[in-house]
Amino acid sequence: MELVFATNNKHKLEELQAMLGKQIKLLSLKDIGCKEEIPEEQETLQGNAAQKAFYVYNKYGYNCFADDTGLEIEALNGEPGVYSARYAGEEKSAEANMLKVLEKLAKINNRKARFRTVISLVVNGDEKQFEGAVEGEILKEKRGEEGFGYDPIFQPTGYSQTFAEMDLSEKNNISHRGKAVEKLVNHLKNV
Repeated sequence: MELVFATNNKHKLEELQAMLGKQIKLLSLKDIGCKEEIPEEQETLQGNAAQKAFYVYNKYGYNCFADDTGLEIEALNGEPGVYSARYAGEEKSAEANMLKVLEKLAKINNRKARFRTVISLVVNGDEKQFEGAVEGEILKEKRGEEGFGYDPIFQPTGYSQTFAEMDLSEKNNISHRGKAVEKLVNHLKNV
């Protein structure tokens, strides 16, 4: 089965192809000739995931899935949430985003946070959504070189390493995206 994953993020693409194995061939936006920025204008992760998946399905005619992920920090009333990628500005700098979080939390003891991913799968015009979350905390400084986004400052509950200190397979086993993709894969195996 061929499915388009509506992303230009090569890290996400590699992560997901590793989880999906060989039964599903993932196509990127580049593979289908989609060069434009796909709109993300919704106020929720669910809305953005659906908007992206339907955009590709309607414009390019491919069955597709799209995800939206947010870091939700308890002490910041769920920020950055749906704005995680551009929290510090439209240039979507992971470094600037992390610095903004660390600055906002500088004098706050409650460091509880969670990563949440919503995947919208559109096959033949029908949509199903899958969600995954992982609880953890925001550290006071960055640790680790792996991963991307907020991974160097997020330490999942029950672990002594940040996502950026884990290898990809370890991270995939416990991550928000891993949990949502597992639900997606289980669904696709039974279609």
